Amino acid sequence: MAAAFFNQSVDQRKAHAVSAGTQPAEKVHDCVVKAMQQLDIDLSDVKPQLLTEELANDAALLVTMGCGEACPYVPGLRREDWPLPDPKGKADDEVCTIRDGIKTRVLRLLDDLGALDCCSEALEA
Repeated sequence: MAAAFFNQSVDQRKAHAVSAGTQPAEKVHDCVVKAMQQLDIDLSDVKPQLLTEELANDAALLVTMGCGEACPYVPGLRREDWPLPDPKGKADDEVCTIRDGIKTRVLRLLDDLGALDCCSEALEA
């Protein structure tokens, strides 16, 4: 969700997000696909991928979601952990609350980085 919001809202000349995890699922959870479809973002064809050293090499920032001390460490890479629950197995309204929290954090991050696309429709709350 975070990478989708990021890439939808960022000035593409300044940044691009890649989503990866330390234990990726085989597919994006159905509840996440459904919640994002409500905002006209289609994640149905997205395949979760493993966070590898190669992926991290070109990164400037690693955003993790609620893994605390278990988060991966990538030398020389700034890391920010957002303490958010995993939407897997949650009720639809809880998934939407998590989704909206992620969107808010992504937009705040992009604003802090000065990388918001000023014409992005994603800025509408």
